[in-house]
Amino acid sequence: MISVVIPALNSQAGLPATLTGLVSAAVDGLVREVIVVDGGSSDATAAIAEETGARLIASAPGRGRQLALGAKAARFPWLLFLHADTRLGEGWERDAIAFLRRVDSGEGALAAAAFRFALDDQGLRPRLLEHLVALRCALLRLPYGDQGLLIPTRLYEALGGYRPLLLMEDVDLVRRLGRRRIRMLAAPAITSPERFLREGYGRRSARNLLCLALYFLRVPIGTIHKIYG
Repeated sequence: MISVVIPALNSQAGLPATLTGLVSAAVDGLVREVIVVDGGSSDATAAIAEETGARLIASAPGRGRQLALGAKAARFPWLLFLHADTRLGEGWERDAIAFLRRVDSGEGALAAAAFRFALDDQGLRPRLLEHLVALRCALLRLPYGDQGLLIPTRLYEALGGYRPLLLMEDVDLVRRLGRRRIRMLAAPAITSPERFLREGYGRRSARNLLCLALYFLRVPIGTIHKIYG
């Protein structure tokens, strides 16, 4: 029923947990295939994908390009896009099944869904950031790619899919979806805090907000990518 697409680049640290979080759904038949689109990794990313039974596709680097390539290769009526350093938490299968059944039955409108943002870190700073992201999603319906995206293939294709952008490919697609076609699920998508720990929560968050503001001001993506780091 669901094709999972995971763009990866030197993702050996996080990919095993991401794939492990899908095992029970694969056993139950909810997840029918997992596609890892590797952007030229120099570590064990490709080997990990193959050893776990995922379908491996080679790609030039660039997450937008990788996501689009994976979606093109997918064979099932629902797509679930996940980052390679994000694992789905407890309850995700239940929430996903309820959502896709509403859409498929016609009880709910044709829409996409994202999961609740969570960080794999302890303390006040990660919890504060999680609350701020939840507020952004409640007010603006603007989830990022690290929250996953569950979308009917027919809707994805009608929107034109992911564009081969260096950055902001997730925001670009969500904007085309529009607020009325985005649902927020309660289950968490638990993401690596590595960037926040390396740069500091305040500094990384400020940089992310700056990049988002520049995107809405139509600053060229190449320029934003240099600032993002």
